[in-house]
Amino acid sequence: MTFKSEFAKFVCEGDRITCTVGQFDCTATLYRDDCGDVPDERDCGFWPSLDPNSAGYIGPKAKRTLARHMAKAQAIMDAWERDEWHYFGVAVTVEKNGVQLTHQCDHAVWGIEGNYPGADNSYLRVVANELLPEALDAAKAKLEQLAA
Repeated sequence: MTFKSEFAKFVCEGDRITCTVGQFDCTATLYRDDCGDVPDERDCGFWPSLDPNSAGYIGPKAKRTLARHMAKAQAIMDAWERDEWHYFGVAVTVEKNGVQLTHQCDHAVWGIEGNYPGADNSYLRVVANELLPEALDAAKAKLEQLAA
């Protein structure tokens, strides 16, 4: 009972993966998250620091290590500014015989990085699989409600 195929290495809004679980056809769809927060606003520890009181504390490292971490963080911000990666929502819907039983975004998680520098988007499928059981339960409950 899982999505077996992966999302692509480069994803766009509307990309989807599908699976069949018993009598149900399940779809995980990507939606671009419209939250306007930039990465360093979403993550209070985004910028690395040698200060133990900072959210970005990287431990008692050398300044050279800090410079490497800072360069990586800056590269991530630069890629964001070039619109190379985005935050997405992963939403799972369930159908039976072509009838959609769950609403478009009832079973969704938002704020997931897509096309993040150095990542392969495999986490998007992990999220879809985590949402699948609750979406299936909702579909089964909808069928019971319709049969009553």
